[in-house]
Amino acid sequence: MDSVSEGPDWPEMEFLFEFASNYSYLSVMRIGALARAARVRVRWRPLLLGPIFRDMGWNNSPFVLQEQKGRYVWKDWARQADKHGLAHQRPTQFPRASMLPMRVATLAQDQPWMEAFCQAVMRQNFVEDVDINDPKNVLRALRGLVDDPAVLLVRAAEEPNKSRLREQTAQAQQRGVFGAPTFFVGEEMFWGDDRLEDALAWAVKGSKSTRR
Repeated sequence: MDSVSEGPDWPEMEFLFEFASNYSYLSVMRIGALARAARVRVRWRPLLLGPIFRDMGWNNSPFVLQEQKGRYVWKDWARQADKHGLAHQRPTQFPRASMLPMRVATLAQDQPWMEAFCQAVMRQNFVEDVDINDPKNVLRALRGLVDDPAVLLVRAAEEPNKSRLREQTAQAQQRGVFGAPTFFVGEEMFWGDDRLEDALAWAVKGSKSTRR
């Protein structure tokens, strides 16, 4: 599976996501196949929701802070996962710490194994219900994808890569991002897994318009 889909002339779409985000789970598991079918190139862009929420005055996910919304969201999330044929289990810890795999994803975001890694981490969080921030689980998610996963973990923790993740988060905020998953086609923003197909359609439509 290729994180940057084949086809140099395909239109592009940015995919902003967080491993702690339950709706990002749905998109991570679906976007690759849908984008390849639509002939759209996907740019995977990790970001941190914590700083975004703090700037809005929240010290936790709104799904935790707002009890009624939280009850609804988990039922809705399960329905959506069932609709798409995705295995799911509500994690016993939410939101779960995800800094280490997010840093690995930042380091690897333009690598051909990015999609497979992200799907492995998401399965750990939202199907297996294990600690995705534990190095041994990150190494397990990398197994078979890179030659030396341990070296990659060291590189992911180096300051240039940590800064890159912070910068991507700040840039997302400047573009108006307030949650995940978020998709951009140019500067056109789409928020939520239920807008994934709309974003892909917009990318295809825009590509056809420019060819006229």
